Amino acid sequence: MPLFDFSKDDRANIHSIRRRTLRMILEASKSQDPEEFGALLRAEKGVIRELILLPGTVSGQRHAIFQFHNLPIDFTVVGTVHSHPSGVCLPSRADLDLFRRYGWVHIITCSPFDKSSWAVFDGRGEPRKLKVVD
Repeated sequence: MPLFDFSKDDRANIHSIRRRTLRMILEASKSQDPEEFGALLRAEKGVIRELILLPGTVSGQRHAIFQFHNLPIDFTVVGTVHSHPSGVCLPSRADLDLFRRYGWVHIITCSPFDKSSWAVFDGRGEPRKLKVVD
């Protein structure tokens, strides 16, 4: 029997995102354009509520590189968010590698960074849905 059953981890049961958090993500993505924006997602009771801006994150036109060694131990972190200024809201090979290694839920935003230009994926890169709540 495994020491820890990740399928029963509350962090895997993310079902919603707060509207203001999504707006913040989209505005940050738009303001970082033409470079990628990247941050970590913090959730409580299945709802993504906050962003964590990780010190040392490097952004470029085709990448956002997280410095995970700068993250303190934080069991409320559930995944990542980053932008694709190209307008394509699909994960790249590098994104899929990140998804497999870190977190349960991942958001990609894409140009024009409006309320319909974002997508959510699980750790395997499979699309999933998040309900937007107040």
